[in-house]
Amino acid sequence: MVTYFVVQSFTRGNRGALLADTPVQATGADHALRLAERLASTKVGVVAFSRTGDLATGEFEDATILYLGGDLPSEMQEIMAA
Repeated sequence: MVTYFVVQSFTRGNRGALLADTPVQATGADHALRLAERLASTKVGVVAFSRTGDLATGEFEDATILYLGGDLPSEMQEIMAA
C-alpha cells in the first residue's frame, strides 16, 4: 500500500473560468497542509488530499481531504459534498 499526498490549486482564467494548475505531490500530510496554506494566499482555490492504494492492482481508496480553501470548480464541490 502507498499513500500519495497532493495539492491542487486553481487560478481564474480570462473569461472567469477556474483553471487547474499543475498538481504538486507533497512528501506527507504536514507538507501538503503547509503548501496548501501558502498557496491559498495567492490562488483562487486550493485543495490538498491524500489517496491510499495498491500500485500492483491499481485499486485506491477515496481521497481524504486535508485542506479546502477558496473557490473550487463546481464538479469538485459536488464530489466533496458526496
